[in-house]
Amino acid sequence: MNVQSELERALRSLNEGRFSECAAISAPLVALDSSNPLATHLLGLAVKGTGDLQEAERWLRRSVELEPTRAEFHANLANLLRQRKKYQQAERSYRRALELAPLHSPAQRGLALTLHDLGRGTEAEDLSRALIAADAADAEAWVLLGLTLTDLERLPEARAAYQRAIELDPAHMIAHHNLGVVLSRMERPEAALTALENARRLGGSTYELAFNRARALLELNEAEAAEQEFERAVALQPANVEAQLQLARVRYMLGDPKFARSLASAAAANRTDVGLQLLFAEVLWRAGNLSGAEAVLQDLVIRNLDSAHVRATLAAVLHEAGRLKEAESFAMGATEAAPEDAVIVEILVAILLSRGRPDDAMPFIKTHRALSPRSQAWVAYEATAARLLDRDRYQYLYDYERLVRVFEVQPPRGWSSMGELNAALGDALGERHRLRSHPLDQTLRNGTQTSRSLLSDPHPAIQAILSAFEDPIEEYRRLLGSDAAHPLIARNAGKARFTGAWSVRLRRCGFHVNHFHPDGWISSAYYVEVPPEAADSQARPGWIKFGEPRYPVPDAGAERLVQPAPGRLVLFPSYMWHGTTPIHGDEPRLTIAFDVAPDR
Repeated sequence: MNVQSELERALRSLNEGRFSECAAISAPLVALDSSNPLATHLLGLAVKGTGDLQEAERWLRRSVELEPTRAEFHANLANLLRQRKKYQQAERSYRRALELAPLHSPAQRGLALTLHDLGRGTEAEDLSRALIAADAADAEAWVLLGLTLTDLERLPEARAAYQRAIELDPAHMIAHHNLGVVLSRMERPEAALTALENARRLGGSTYELAFNRARALLELNEAEAAEQEFERAVALQPANVEAQLQLARVRYMLGDPKFARSLASAAAANRTDVGLQLLFAEVLWRAGNLSGAEAVLQDLVIRNLDSAHVRATLAAVLHEAGRLKEAESFAMGATEAAPEDAVIVEILVAILLSRGRPDDAMPFIKTHRALSPRSQAWVAYEATAARLLDRDRYQYLYDYERLVRVFEVQPPRGWSSMGELNAALGDALGERHRLRSHPLDQTLRNGTQTSRSLLSDPHPAIQAILSAFEDPIEEYRRLLGSDAAHPLIARNAGKARFTGAWSVRLRRCGFHVNHFHPDGWISSAYYVEVPPEAADSQARPGWIKFGEPRYPVPDAGAERLVQPAPGRLVLFPSYMWHGTTPIHGDEPRLTIAFDVAPDR
């Protein structure tokens, strides 16, 4: 046997992607001479190509032991370790490769990706920029830079990095895809879809491409096309909970009575996948099928597949069903298992308040308020507990006269009246309310919500009304004054900026479940169209109400209601419980809502 010629033949097979053939050639060489480092390394790479990563790691580590000064051996081992998500070991192997060959660019790129995986974005950025400094025409380095800048939330810079990569290599599919993702996050769905289409034209057929195309299509109100792309994503990764959730959501909003069929099939086929089972239960719960959700969760408990999150979710389902004692038992067990988990503790607190036990709830509230002082959730729960324990504290947090303000919006430049602007808004928003049902996981009932943020919607009427909100927001801030101890007013510094904006259209029996806005600071309701029945000051249909929690709490009903009227804007703290009374007639109620946060 000519060992050298056999090694060359194995290398050719590897480079041409014929991994089984490469393994068949290199394995006898290793059997003949177990100290041959190249044969051992080729065998490891061949086995990796066949998908047996554990065995591949064994051979690659052996090759490194046999010849520890070969940089490419360390780099290839690092690639495998990164693929196996052993990121810290991968970092060490990449760094060893670079000690041996400081200009080994594949190891530099791999190390930058590993630092990205480890969440060390600043280090990854520095390494990416070093690669660019060494070769400004290196498209791969620009892609790496874009990736790290995206991690660091520097989206305009990330977009520029990907655009530079595309200038250098117009056929770089990943650059086009990642540019689309960044543009989507920048709320530019039209441009995002174009970039993602370019990636597909260049041969992209990955789960990520299908999923991100679906999201862009949904933002552009192309719900049926989005459904098809989510279906493609699910076909590629049936056990992916995010893809299954989004497919169920879009089908639900399209009015599909079998909206969860794909998720149900995946859950049935993967009974030990707790993530899928938990998602299936949550989707059933959000759709109002409490008995179905409970059955899935109880089955997990019976099969000893439960976790703190499973028990907390079961507690939430039982809470909604009004079975408070059982709910408390499961929620307490979940909280004892995961006392630092705010979502789990919030479920327990809500149950304790419903049981009329604010004394028991308050220690949990105080602990998590201290951990997350800007959390709107914990202020909302503190206010509810204080309402039953300390009326002065409640009044301080929920001072309706001071904190709930009503403004009559004035027409912005270019519009003769609010009637003219609202008519244009009615036409524009009507085109955007194409879905048949409310979102699966929102507080809206019997209505629709726009998929795209209004902040990036180019329609002149939508941009005009957003500009018209600026003066009332600043007036609201001025009226708040200053108070360093108040959770709302203490943040009243600097100009406020929009963080989200959307539209809701209620139809017959439509309403909002009581809720707060967890990511807001100041929240709102602006009325574009109001049905005549809202004039009824006794029944008060479609009115916004304040103070009543999501689930019933003894002696904690709504305390303040505001009548809707076209052109009226209501501003209030995002932590304040609010909902609406149902409308009953056939004429819809059309609103715009937004959240703002302080610049600093």
